[in-house]
Amino acid sequence: MMTSEAPAVARRRAKRTTGGVTLGQDSSREAKRLAAAILEVLAGQRTPAQAAETLAVSLPRYYQLEAAGLRGLLASCEPKPRGRQQNQGAELADLRRQNERLQRDVARQQSLVRLTQRAAGLAAPAPAAKEPGKKARKRKPVARALTVAERLRQEVANTEASTGESGVASA
Repeated sequence: MMTSEAPAVARRRAKRTTGGVTLGQDSSREAKRLAAAILEVLAGQRTPAQAAETLAVSLPRYYQLEAAGLRGLLASCEPKPRGRQQNQGAELADLRRQNERLQRDVARQQSLVRLTQRAAGLAAPAPAAKEPGKKARKRKPVARALTVAERLRQEVANTEASTGESGVASA
């Protein structure tokens, strides 16, 4: 009986692709063109001058791009450290939580100091006296937020005018 052949036919492997199925999925079209040209030169299929002409760059620029690609290759071939790595985002979130907790502690301590001063009948400390002879520099009020908002409105109006779209009327 030949029952063992039927499952073998059904279990044929799909053709494997070099580099994996996901190679280049997140890369731009230009990056793929550049990588293909560099690989063709390294394989001896093209000369650097032909690759530079195909990419529409000068020969020195091609050599710069090739060197950058090879540096990237070497960097990705470095051994990865074992174990769980520190996540910068998680560390930042921990520091923010710690900062919020410390700010609450400071506010609590300040209120305890004020209550203790009131209970003891002490006056609140006076603000530091200014040095005589020094004038306080008067600042000209600047509403930076309004200037930025106006610039953003103009940019939106310019893009709407160029594309012909209508948006929400500005206030």
